[in-house]
Amino acid sequence: MTPFSQVPALYHRPVGDVLVTALCDGYVAYDTLEIMRDGDHAKLARFLRDDGRTVPPVVSINAFLIRDGIRSILVDCGSGDIMGPTCGHLPGLLRALGIAPGAITDVLLTHVHPDHSNGLTDPATGRKLFPNALVHVHEAEIGHWFDDAAKAGATERQQRVYFDAGRTQLGPYLDGAVRRFSHEHEALPGITAVPSTGHTPGHTCYILRSRGEAMIVWGDTVHVPEVQLGDPGVGMIFDTDSAAGAVSRRRILRRCIEEDLLVAGMHIHFPGFARIRPGHVGAFRFVQEQWFHAPGHGPSASVDR
Repeated sequence: MTPFSQVPALYHRPVGDVLVTALCDGYVAYDTLEIMRDGDHAKLARFLRDDGRTVPPVVSINAFLIRDGIRSILVDCGSGDIMGPTCGHLPGLLRALGIAPGAITDVLLTHVHPDHSNGLTDPATGRKLFPNALVHVHEAEIGHWFDDAAKAGATERQQRVYFDAGRTQLGPYLDGAVRRFSHEHEALPGITAVPSTGHTPGHTCYILRSRGEAMIVWGDTVHVPEVQLGDPGVGMIFDTDSAAGAVSRRRILRRCIEEDLLVAGMHIHFPGFARIRPGHVGAFRFVQEQWFHAPGHGPSASVDR
């Protein structure tokens, strides 16, 4: 069989007057259920199989581009070269859209794990890959990943993949191109930063509102939807504090229901949009959005915006 390329992993979804484009940076196929902090592997496998998913799971890595006619905003920026050959596709997707890196005005980071922030800087040269962008990030992310004592207590792999990579990626922007925050606030017009800490010390969601519509980009609130909505207490080995992460997860899931938020998720199966509905006691239901279509909207109507 000869090599081939799939179609570019791009998906346009209007939210009010704003165009949101999902960009699939790639995927990770795990080889064990040990990525989840729950010893009941039979339960985890059942959740996956009941939804027709593989055991262990395959997880998408998405980022989202928000264009309002004034700004071009990335929420997370892909994994660069650190996650292997199935990832790192975001730069090519921006080229397919005809968007130069210099046109990105803002990067909203949900957190500084490598699959979310490793597209900021060329690690070989230290060159900013988004030279005109302002990077928005919770101050606890910088405080943690630049903390030598925290690094010393990490494993060798964590030191390399999280601490060293995080410093390499964020470092060049600390010359005045980083906006730090610590609480819920309007990060940009129409976009609210909502700290949801636990997965990492400064993990943050972003809520976009436009013309009566609302969408939350929830970062790593959920990694494996089939499992963590069935049992929101299941954490991941990547969590800094799984117990705190579970508290944040339940709070965000309830908010998604109460405010009927469209969810854009970094690890929701591409194209990455869903709604959350109540499930059985203590659980939630995950309803992945079907292909978006409304009169006068959709990719064909919005691609030139």
